[in-house]
Amino acid sequence: MVESAGGTPEDGAAEVLDRPLPDGVRRAVVQIVSDGFGGLTVAELPAQLRQYARFTPSRRVKFAANAMAAALEGDPLFRQRIGERLREAQPELAEALDAGTPPPAADPLDVAAAAYVLRPLGWVKLVTAAGEEAQRADAERADEETRAELERLRAELAAARTHTKAETERLRTELDAAKREADATHRKLRAALSDIKRGEAALRKAAAEADAVRAEGQTQLSAAESEARRLKARLGEAEAALEATRRAAREGRSVEDMRVRLLLDTVLEAAQGLRRELALPPVSVRPAETVDAVEPGRMTPKDIAARALSENDPAILDQLLALPQAHLVVDGYNVTKTGYPTMPLEKQRLRLLGSLSQLALQSGAEVTCVFDGAELAAPVLLAPPRGVRVLFSKAGVTADELIRQLVRAEPPGRPVIVVSTDREVADGIAKAGARPVASAVLLKRLSRG
Repeated sequence: MVESAGGTPEDGAAEVLDRPLPDGVRRAVVQIVSDGFGGLTVAELPAQLRQYARFTPSRRVKFAANAMAAALEGDPLFRQRIGERLREAQPELAEALDAGTPPPAADPLDVAAAAYVLRPLGWVKLVTAAGEEAQRADAERADEETRAELERLRAELAAARTHTKAETERLRTELDAAKREADATHRKLRAALSDIKRGEAALRKAAAEADAVRAEGQTQLSAAESEARRLKARLGEAEAALEATRRAAREGRSVEDMRVRLLLDTVLEAAQGLRRELALPPVSVRPAETVDAVEPGRMTPKDIAARALSENDPAILDQLLALPQAHLVVDGYNVTKTGYPTMPLEKQRLRLLGSLSQLALQSGAEVTCVFDGAELAAPVLLAPPRGVRVLFSKAGVTADELIRQLVRAEPPGRPVIVVSTDREVADGIAKAGARPVASAVLLKRLSRG
């Protein structure tokens, strides 16, 4: 037997309630457990109640009522701990229950709930008596409510009878008037039906005439559309032929001839640059030229060491652009979204192209800027700046692929510099013989002006 907080072994722990707790007593018991819940540590709670340890008392009553009632009934130690919290909260009621004299002014439901938790001697009687008292109170309250409802219904019935009688007289009068109005309406309806039949006949005749006109118009429209498509196709063929003629007249030579000639110019300028770099004399060596000294304008070993620049130094871009017949290819949006991504696309393009125009003027190199056409909602009306070729990728072709096509179109041996931070682009153009440069390097070079 588990001793109560009063310390007497001869209490009501052995008593057993032979019926379910009355609803009112059960609600009061759950409230007592919820109030005492907060005074216990998580370790003192049964395992099934620990998940509700952080709940407020009202939420515990709402979500854990069944679990708390089951734990209180099946776990004597938990019941004893809740009883201790109850004795601390309501000492007078607990002492009165231990003495067997519950306060007469107390609510029977509260007394029964406290007795169920504390289990004093005779607690089963208190719980049973509280349940019977609650049932009697509910029955009396229901009887009073039933009598009041019956009186109300009787009054409503009398009023309804009076209202129904008056409403019946009114409706009988309105029915007579409606019958007279219906007779007049029937006469008007018969006359209107005759007019409708005549109108329907006229409408069918007009519809037939409209169908004939529509069919004739559709035939003429189909013929006109066929002729328009034929003329449009011929116009497209003529424009294509004209463009091909203009391109042939403009180029004058085949693409292969152009690539060979460009490569030849590159080799010649490279040879001239190499000759200037090596300072080769135009005639045979003279004795005075064998003396070890530094001539004005020639590079010393210190100058040569200074040429080993970092990959992130913008000066390396100046060295690359100084090569003969250098071609700078720029991944436009890759550069602008690295340098000024918050600007609208149109302003990004204008800012980059203006800077590239100055760089082309300073270096004399060929400059091509490529933009991704997929970023455009409509065709761009753009006048390319002086010295810069501007290209947009076609539908279904990315800017990266267009850059690879430009690199592959160049003859082997021509210096091609591609500005892009895209690793895949850099690897691809490096295999094709071009030199990749990071977008940040170009941005640093352009910021110098």
